[in-house]
Amino acid sequence: MPASPAHERDSTMTLREITAPTWADLRKAWTLVRATLPATPLVGRDPAYKVESLQPTGSFKVRGALTALAAIPADVPVVTASAGNHGLGLAWAAQRLGRTATIVTATTASPAKVAALKALGADLVQVGTSYDDAERHALRLAAEGARFVSPYNDAAVIAGQASIGFELADQLPGPMTVVCGVGGGGLASGLGLWAKNQSGVRVVGVEAAASRAVSAAVAAGRQVDVEVGPTLADGMGGNIEPGSITIGLVAEHVHQLVTVTEPQIRAAMRHLALERGIVAEGSGAAAAAAVLAGLVPTDRPVVAVVSGRNLTAQSLATVLLDG
Repeated sequence: MPASPAHERDSTMTLREITAPTWADLRKAWTLVRATLPATPLVGRDPAYKVESLQPTGSFKVRGALTALAAIPADVPVVTASAGNHGLGLAWAAQRLGRTATIVTATTASPAKVAALKALGADLVQVGTSYDDAERHALRLAAEGARFVSPYNDAAVIAGQASIGFELADQLPGPMTVVCGVGGGGLASGLGLWAKNQSGVRVVGVEAAASRAVSAAVAAGRQVDVEVGPTLADGMGGNIEPGSITIGLVAEHVHQLVTVTEPQIRAAMRHLALERGIVAEGSGAAAAAAVLAGLVPTDRPVVAVVSGRNLTAQSLATVLLDG
């Protein structure tokens, strides 16, 4: 993902009023997700890996996208911005529900994800050179009458991502530390809200060192633009929407935020592929990278969420040969 400098947000954009999901919202989302998507496996021990890369779109994002789209009236047009995986989830959900959705990505989005979006027949728009550019364009489209479904700043999306926690409770009952990647904070927020109702469950969020928008916002108590550098974890790169509810949710319910470097992400991708037989993109390997680098406490069972697999064969081969 190319570098994206910090910038001033478009002053014409109005802060959106988003309310955090309730426990009832999380339970409702879980009912929908488990009726639609098979549970993904939990493999291994110390750590265990929650293999979300086996979702039909290759990423956990389908959970939140399905939940959000199902809650929107069928006659309301839908638009989103995405680095790729959320767009794939929304396109898959739209196809299943007989809907259409406009997916806005940057022109620099992963070729693997763009190809998959086209294969799903998505209404694809590519603008700008960063996720931030795509998000601004999608919000402008939404201002013309469509419903914007954020990849992270959306109550239904967050509730859908929390369904991973409900599956984990069945697969590994008892105390645990759940480790997940953090881009906009939707997954970490959902898992954090789920974990607050569990005994002995802790959530650790992992950012790429090249893109630390959420930790910067948590430290400041509000959204602040950060400089985004090149990262193999393209799904976690970019700034976040001003006023995003994920800032407060992560601050309150995520126990720790850590960062991983590009070499650590690459090492985790190689480890997952060669030692565990799991293909993961950079973002998908971020949680494993933190665990393998010793950044996560091991006083209780550790589960690393392998959140996605959507990368080109060339990218995977380069990483595997890099070791």
